[in-house]
Amino acid sequence: MKLKRVFPMLMMAGTLVAAMPSCKSKVSDADLKAKVETVITSHQGITTSVKDGVVTLEGFASSEAEKAQIETDVKAADKSIKSVVNNIIVQVTAPAAISVNTVDESLAKGIVDATKDFPTVQATVKDGIITVTGTIEKAKLVTLKQALDNLHPKKVDLSAVVTK
Repeated sequence: MKLKRVFPMLMMAGTLVAAMPSCKSKVSDADLKAKVETVITSHQGITTSVKDGVVTLEGFASSEAEKAQIETDVKAADKSIKSVVNNIIVQVTAPAAISVNTVDESLAKGIVDATKDFPTVQATVKDGIITVTGTIEKAKLVTLKQALDNLHPKKVDLSAVVTK
């Protein structure tokens, strides 16, 4: 007789135990998306979408480590996240811009001053070498050469200068 009374109570308790997990309130996709977006606010250019508890990440990261960190942070945002689809692309940064040859620029400015008294010659600079063309009196050639040497170029090329 006691078994008839205990059995229904055990059945009732078993049903309640089985039904309890299904009574948990599910987090909506919109709430999950809000939590995920809060977590990734420091990462510019990352977008998210959530469907049925699956979070999809898209955008660009500067390294594999950053990509993995974003995914880890998103997974930790809420226990209701079923999985994360990480479509983030690692973008290789471009090398630093090639520097302008400032030596040539400073030499070019100095050349203007050095040749202002010699209107019949032209001077150009490339890779630190000053090339002079035109005509000049033999006596003034030494003065021009000294003025150009004072600029400290790699070389002064006077081979194309015609002397009078």
